[in-house]
Amino acid sequence: MRGKYTKFVLLTPALLVVLVITAYPLINTFTLSLREWRLDRSPTPGDFVGLDNYVRAFGDRFFWNSVQVTITFTIISVVMSVVIGLAMALILQKPSKLNTLVKTTLIFPFAVSPALKGFSWRFMLNPSWGIYDTMMDAVFPFASDVVWLAHPFWAQFWLAVSEVWGWAPLIALMFIGALGSISPDIFESAKVEGANNYQLFRHVTLPLLRPVIVIITLLKTIFSLKMFDQVVTMTGGGPGRATQTLNYFVYLQGFRYIDMGYASALAYLLIVALTIFAIFYVRALSGEGI
Repeated sequence: MRGKYTKFVLLTPALLVVLVITAYPLINTFTLSLREWRLDRSPTPGDFVGLDNYVRAFGDRFFWNSVQVTITFTIISVVMSVVIGLAMALILQKPSKLNTLVKTTLIFPFAVSPALKGFSWRFMLNPSWGIYDTMMDAVFPFASDVVWLAHPFWAQFWLAVSEVWGWAPLIALMFIGALGSISPDIFESAKVEGANNYQLFRHVTLPLLRPVIVIITLLKTIFSLKMFDQVVTMTGGGPGRATQTLNYFVYLQGFRYIDMGYASALAYLLIVALTIFAIFYVRALSGEGI
């Protein structure tokens, strides 16, 4: 194992797999983004057009709409997931049989496939028989006539909530692990100094959890930016274009409008955004800071 080239030999199979399933598609997609290719006109890529597809994207109002939808969805889902996850962790960190039982079930919502979550939430928000719609009508009678997924704002909101439903429990487990690593002596010392529960949370717990919060936020942001499955199964991008995230917009251009050159350029813009957040995430994970 001390051989100079042994580690590279052992890594070779994994590197080959990465090159085949990651590097080649990335390179091929980039070359396609520089060419004109509509499948209804030609079965093979057309002429080289340079950066025209990228220029077209920045001048496309529907592209900017998908960017705005993605940012709005990301902000709502990330903030709600982190806040609710932290609140759940604070409640469940105290040892008890009930808390132990609850903690063992927290992984199940995250284990549900995104496509199934979309179908489930669409069914539960149905104005005729959906259980969530019935509950909302009972609690807020003035909203009984609202068709949740037919309203642009509420469609975005419930799409984000469906994502929070799956992520908040997982984030709670992460926070529970982080809280368990904090020495009880720190809290005892703060209590001796006269700190109340709010001050303990504000000046002790939050600062100590800051590195974990940063990592969780960046990780959740990466997943939110590439939201796709629930858009397809829950809202279909509607009403209108209210829930057309960037990933879904790329799908429409490539597989509905069969404009592969333009879709490749859009995909690369999404890759650039994800890469930036991935770099921040890796730096935070390695302790180098953002």
